[in-house]
Amino acid sequence: MKPYNITPIIKNIEKTVASHKLSDGSYARWRWQNESGTRTLGSNPYGCADAANILYSIGAFPKNQKERESWVSVLQNMQGEDGLFHEETHHAIHTTAHCAAALELFDAAPAHPCTALLPYLDFDKFIGLMETLDWANNPWRDSHKGAGIYVALNLTGAAAREWNEQYFAWFAENADAETGMWMKPRCLQIERRAPMYFYMAGSFHYLFNHEYAHMPLQYPDRMIDTCIAMYDTPGELPQNFGKKADFLEIDWVFCLTRAQRQTPHRFYEVQKCLEVFTETYLDFWCHVDWDRNETVNDLHTLFGGVCCLAELQQTLRGKLISDVPLKLVLDRRPFI
Repeated sequence: MKPYNITPIIKNIEKTVASHKLSDGSYARWRWQNESGTRTLGSNPYGCADAANILYSIGAFPKNQKERESWVSVLQNMQGEDGLFHEETHHAIHTTAHCAAALELFDAAPAHPCTALLPYLDFDKFIGLMETLDWANNPWRDSHKGAGIYVALNLTGAAAREWNEQYFAWFAENADAETGMWMKPRCLQIERRAPMYFYMAGSFHYLFNHEYAHMPLQYPDRMIDTCIAMYDTPGELPQNFGKKADFLEIDWVFCLTRAQRQTPHRFYEVQKCLEVFTETYLDFWCHVDWDRNETVNDLHTLFGGVCCLAELQQTLRGKLISDVPLKLVLDRRPFI
């Protein structure tokens, strides 16, 4: 793979974020309405959080103290009376973890305790929640809860060391030796019904918590095998994989790159696989219509794409060049 200058892509990303800024200083998630007319085009928790995330990633994070204080105030004021943050497209645990993670970039936190999540400090109640997740059909969607609780409780200072030790012990016990992923149905001998990439994307959410806490994977070799097989086997990933700004791409890349840090297993194959993927991915970024494409219009999915570019730049040394190196927010704190 030849080196490629992604600076023009980054400049378009920065312009897109600026186009979402509202007159009150907050950010909209979308610039235009969908066909069903269900989008909230005004100030939005994901618009504000992801604008901060993206600006941090591309080296354009606000430095002025008053401007930073304004960002913090906007995000803190979105917290509900139950201590959670709410938005119609995601479960409140996801929105809460996402906003708490954005506030951390400003060295800040939610203004109030995440009251609705404090009962899960009783670890038996947390295990009870994990047992009720839909591991058979929706392990991806439901991972937002199992991962988000850890993030919200830790970034607000509510979780103690003992709780975190129990958290990672549970995941060590429930890692799947065949795939390297977390897929409880196999442990419970329930037939798996969701596509494998659902389990990979779900595992990604638990993986970034492990990375934040510097905790080991139980089966990094198997995680690598699963990700490579998924990419090499037609039909295992959606047809538009690598041809959009979204989160599935960073999920897959991150599982490969972070598992690779823990084992020499198939090192050069991983690098080659990532290079082949990157060439397809850059084709999307070089030809996307910034004024019409839905995935770059949505600041949340745009942020997923930015994360993927950042992780690829960090892993494929010297292949993705930019005036300012990208930073992955997951290297600072968990949750995207």
